[in-house]
Amino acid sequence: EVHLVESGGGLVQAGGSLRLSCAASGFSLDDYYITWFRQVPGKDREGVVYKSKHGDVIYYADFVKGRFTISSDNAKNTLYLQMNSLKPEDTAVYYCAATEIRPTLRKGGWTMLELYDSWGQGTQVTVSS
Repeated sequence: EVHLVESGGGLVQAGGSLRLSCAASGFSLDDYYITWFRQVPGKDREGVVYKSKHGDVIYYADFVKGRFTISSDNAKNTLYLQMNSLKPEDTAVYYCAATEIRPTLRKGGWTMLELYDSWGQGTQVTVSS
């Protein structure tokens, strides 16, 4: 059974850092296309960063470029999202999602929720001003 579990969320002051983890079981993360999403209540879920299978391509949303970094530990079958210089507008529930179908990066294709068939339960990130 494919399973994703996020952790590492919490409360941090603006300018601070957090590292989120996405642990997988039942499949190898490195063999899937993975995206971190986030969602604020009342708003659509938005893509934060995409990592292709084997990490050949990484794509960041403009609003996190230079602040967030995705990485992975294949031995632990875990993906990480290092978030630095956090802003209050980064407050959201963060999810990792996996798909075997290669998304297109054009026109935001990698953010299409219906592409992803495995989702974690999310982890709350709150950034205070």
